[in-house]
Amino acid sequence: MISGKNYIGYTLSAKGSKVHKTFNPELNEENPWDFIEATSDEVEEAVQKAKNAFLIYRNYSGIEKASFLNSIAEEILALGDELLDVYVKESGLPRGRAEGERGRTVGQLKAFAEMLIKGNWVEATIDTADKNRQPLPKDDIRKMLTPIGPIAVFGSSNFPLAFSTAGGDTASALAAGCPVIVKSHSMHIGTGELVASAVVKAAQKNNIPEGVFSNLIGSGTTLGTALVKHPDIKGVGFTGSINGGRALFNLASQRSEPIPVFAEMGSINPVVILPEALKNQRSYWAKQYASSITLGTGQFCTNPGLILGIESDELTQFINQLGDEVLNINPSCMLHHSFKTSFVEGRDTVKKQNGVAVVAEFNDEIKPNYAPQTILTVTGKVFLENKSLSHEVFGPFSIVVRCKNLEELKLVIENLEGQLTGTIIGDENEIVNYKEIVQVLQNRVGRLIFNGVPTGVEVCPSMLHGGPYPASSDSRFTAVGIDSVKRWVRPVSYQNWPEELLPAELKSENPLNIFRTINNHKSNLPLSQWLEKHSFV
Repeated sequence: MISGKNYIGYTLSAKGSKVHKTFNPELNEENPWDFIEATSDEVEEAVQKAKNAFLIYRNYSGIEKASFLNSIAEEILALGDELLDVYVKESGLPRGRAEGERGRTVGQLKAFAEMLIKGNWVEATIDTADKNRQPLPKDDIRKMLTPIGPIAVFGSSNFPLAFSTAGGDTASALAAGCPVIVKSHSMHIGTGELVASAVVKAAQKNNIPEGVFSNLIGSGTTLGTALVKHPDIKGVGFTGSINGGRALFNLASQRSEPIPVFAEMGSINPVVILPEALKNQRSYWAKQYASSITLGTGQFCTNPGLILGIESDELTQFINQLGDEVLNINPSCMLHHSFKTSFVEGRDTVKKQNGVAVVAEFNDEIKPNYAPQTILTVTGKVFLENKSLSHEVFGPFSIVVRCKNLEELKLVIENLEGQLTGTIIGDENEIVNYKEIVQVLQNRVGRLIFNGVPTGVEVCPSMLHGGPYPASSDSRFTAVGIDSVKRWVRPVSYQNWPEELLPAELKSENPLNIFRTINNHKSNLPLSQWLEKHSFV
């Protein structure tokens, strides 16, 4: 049941007077619930609870934290239809999407739990002492990853579950041993509160210190600014716009103690279609990309907003077929009326640029917050001369760039900003002749796709969801998969440390039976056994 209040640790709190409502974009009306925005005192209380809880929670075993994450997954499922119904009312997204995203959210939590049980993620390293080494003896040095402290997580607009209250940022931070304070996204506060209630129930069942999780409500920038600037917040997770992510990054870097901001900020995800693919399968790819461009009303950070090819009759036919296929798809609802407004303004701004031609634009009557999918085209020369054409238009929109030759195609890619994904469509025998194109594309993206579509981000250890700026604020890290835990930890070395005071992960006898790197060799053996076995090393 929705209360409209903030979760400060285990406590529901509503000390403020500012009321916020969410919006049902499908019905084009406000939802019935009143939400009370957090006050500065409530922010301070949440941060202080998180600070105190960190001193305890950071020492919880992997088994204990795994039980907590698994319990969160169970409690989210136990919310049943109420969660799905509120999700649909606040997002305009269909129930099937809600069910799928709930499954992904639960799957992420369970994946991190499994990671914690195995324990190898801490990257424990042991370099043994050598007192007889000349000219100087060698000390015993051991290293592992350790949590950095309370994390502020900003819920995303386009994923009310998987990238929000108990989504990937929260799950990975809790797995690392960091308390989390969520700023619930203003478009789906009810969904966020229900999920927050599941996290709190799981925390209480597992004797997790109060303050390891809080969920705060705030519709403007005041709450987010207060969290990022607070000296006891040690990291930030964000999924959203370039403007929003960069603002948080600037705030964090201007602190007396700068902190990391891991922001995933969007992308136009270039797609390169090679000539042989156009000759052999242009109808197939036109259909595939029409579906990808309109999937989820184009409201994915991996939406293919830019398609590149070399001018030819086949490319012209592909462009026309893509336009026809796009118009065969019924428009769908955007997440909020403000998103529809921004989409139309962004699309119209691009349409007005010199040299831009409309390939397809849905002009039939549609509901108020539905988006009319649009395909535009320009030459490579025009695209290179006008930087505004490479800006993201969030929604069912894409530009096809017709490059006059291979050199211009290469130049277009080289001049792109950092992207989350880059795709090559071509025959396997053909792509070997375009190695330079592949290399320049790889230099601009975090994930290279061959003969596929960028929409859809598999949650697995090999997935990299990030990319060179401005796709993300730090291209070395992923926002998806178990490696995303590395955003919330730092390495610490222990030199000549007493055995009984070492963390369990670094103790000589390896009580956790995890894999560690001992003198540059991977092993899960106790140190004594390893040394006996490798006495010649």
